[in-house]
Amino acid sequence: MCCCKLVSAILGALLCATNIVFAQNPIVLGNKRITVITPTLLRLEYAQNQKFLDLPTLFARERGNILKNGIGVTALDGGKQYEIKTDCFRLLVDNDNLPFGQINTWIFFKHNGKEKKITGRNLHSKTQNFNLGGSISTLDGVSKEIPTNDGILSSDGWYYIVDTGTDVLKDDWLATRDRDHVQDQYCFVYGDDFHAPFRDLGVISGKVPMTRKYQHGIWYSRWYPYDSDYINELINGYNEQDFPVDVLSVDMDWHTLEEATVGIGHNFTKGWTGFTWNRKLILDPKALIKGLLRDSIYTTLNEHPHDGIRPHEECYEAFMRAMGKDPATEESLLFDCGDRKYMENYLKYTREENRDLGVAFWWVDWQQDYLYPMVLGTMTPTLKWINKLFYEDTEKDNLRGAGYSRWGGWGDHRHPINFSGDARGNWDVLKFEVKLSATSGNQGCYYWAHDIGGFHGGTVPELLVRWSQFGALSAALRVHAARGADLDRRPWLWGDTITTALRTAYHFRSEMMPYIYSSIRTTHETMLPLNRCMFVDYSTNKNAYNRYGQFMFGDIVLAAPITKNGEGPFMKASQEVWFPEGDDWYDFFTDEKHVGGEIKDIEKDIYSFPVFVKGGYVLPMQPYNRRPASSDLKTLVMRVYPGKDGDVNTFTLYEDDGVSRDYEMGEYAKTTLTYIQKGKKVSVIVNPTQGSYKEQLPERAYRLEICGFGSERRYIDIPSRSIRNKTIINFML
Repeated sequence: MCCCKLVSAILGALLCATNIVFAQNPIVLGNKRITVITPTLLRLEYAQNQKFLDLPTLFARERGNILKNGIGVTALDGGKQYEIKTDCFRLLVDNDNLPFGQINTWIFFKHNGKEKKITGRNLHSKTQNFNLGGSISTLDGVSKEIPTNDGILSSDGWYYIVDTGTDVLKDDWLATRDRDHVQDQYCFVYGDDFHAPFRDLGVISGKVPMTRKYQHGIWYSRWYPYDSDYINELINGYNEQDFPVDVLSVDMDWHTLEEATVGIGHNFTKGWTGFTWNRKLILDPKALIKGLLRDSIYTTLNEHPHDGIRPHEECYEAFMRAMGKDPATEESLLFDCGDRKYMENYLKYTREENRDLGVAFWWVDWQQDYLYPMVLGTMTPTLKWINKLFYEDTEKDNLRGAGYSRWGGWGDHRHPINFSGDARGNWDVLKFEVKLSATSGNQGCYYWAHDIGGFHGGTVPELLVRWSQFGALSAALRVHAARGADLDRRPWLWGDTITTALRTAYHFRSEMMPYIYSSIRTTHETMLPLNRCMFVDYSTNKNAYNRYGQFMFGDIVLAAPITKNGEGPFMKASQEVWFPEGDDWYDFFTDEKHVGGEIKDIEKDIYSFPVFVKGGYVLPMQPYNRRPASSDLKTLVMRVYPGKDGDVNTFTLYEDDGVSRDYEMGEYAKTTLTYIQKGKKVSVIVNPTQGSYKEQLPERAYRLEICGFGSERRYIDIPSRSIRNKTIINFML
């Protein structure tokens, strides 16, 4: 008898003799295995002959994390049934050696002050009636709101992720699951605590990694035949017109298009896949990209990988020889991302030379599910697997991985960031994008960027402004569009009013980068989305639900982007905003106070947008910088709004080198910013910085912006000083 069966038999005998309570984890009952991963997360497996699964899957990567204490297991009715308890739930399961089902499995937990029950029927439901929404793979061709996938949050207080039948990873490569492993389900039981399932997602599926900082900056992208002169003119325009930029995204015209004579093709042409530079447009790619890098601008290239490496490519001969094939045959090998040898050589010969040129990362534009919906010979969606392979390939030379692709589903949060696809440019889509960005976090799609202005449909200047304002409150501010003379989204092309409004949004993004990057760190640590629905933080308040026009942007900023056209010469439009109870909220642009609990229509002209800061905290910012995601924080700008008498609140400024994996080794710095209010006295304390990283600044200056305390803003400037010293700034109300 195997060890597992022997232990199970002994425990079963003991439990049949008496009703004792013990703490064994996992709990094996014949062909059932129950693993309590956290007090709010359990795994339910059924496997014939006890062939339980400990290999990882694309969803469940962290198998070593299980609850060590706080589990009670009790035998009932002479061992015919068992009760398994944590502080958050109790599971009743029949010891019948049958799969978990409708009449042998029940979970009880507290929600809204009442005991609720999850039955075995719920295990097998494909949808959840009270689910609060998740993500989708793409908005290609979408012109209005569409249904999303389910997310991890439900007003029921629980959610199941079914991992049954999915492929496993052996030596970090796809393999089919043993067919004896019949059920594999994860039950998140969180009740009123809407933060718990996000923590649990990190425990079983792995935390979202720190992204490269510049990915959260400002992008320029356009499907357009760039040449070197156009790119140089473009960057000069950003500099001269006082607009910041961090990333240049070059769509498919960077590679040759007309030379392909074989291939499956896409959109009625064989020219979508390619890896050979079009030197008719860009004669010297290395000089161009290195020149951009010297100006702290990072380049990403578009890729449609579905046709593989074809005979006309410069890398074809070396690739074929590596595959053991004769290049003289001019054979075009089928793109096979499930073949390890193929993918290792594919990535080697399409990536290495371009890395040497200075290409920062790749934009994987996978649209070919109709060709390869699943990795050949598996049950794994191709997009999810491609995102993993391509992301991990960028983890070279101690660099963090960098991805940019459509959303691949549960577990894809480990390969950020994502874009919403080729949406149409209209007000309905913008409104939906606001909702989708927040609900996507409920499925682990944490960093959602957009084709600002819409991929199709022409440019509506007012719409472009409002979408850019939303982009300034997203994972990245990224314009993009299809070809067409009316789809050039350079922000200075639209007359004084529109250009000024766009400049305000771009400058806001630049100045907010310390807060944004610190919030990215918070997402990494807590698994809470950067853009999150109001009910994530306020789950017990009924006003938090059905508020999809607003979201929390990090911990202390509330945003409600305008998503409709305005009126009059300044295009005034309004958005209804609920201000959560317990705090006062201040308008970022006007300093107007809004008392928590209010629901108000907030009107904004084209030059500003509804952004509110929680009172009584220090909001870390920086002076405007034209390369906001790579600039040194030589001056820390600290904006404060009034709190309440007795407040002692903190915000943690996070810093690291922005690109390497050294943060995994503890090479980063945290600075606690404290707000204290006693009567009419306010103290802002910059505590000594803890930790260090390469090229860390040893000192910095401070600027305190005192807002909302009177009719005019006040400023206090502190000359540069060591970051290891405590700095205290006092002022009176």
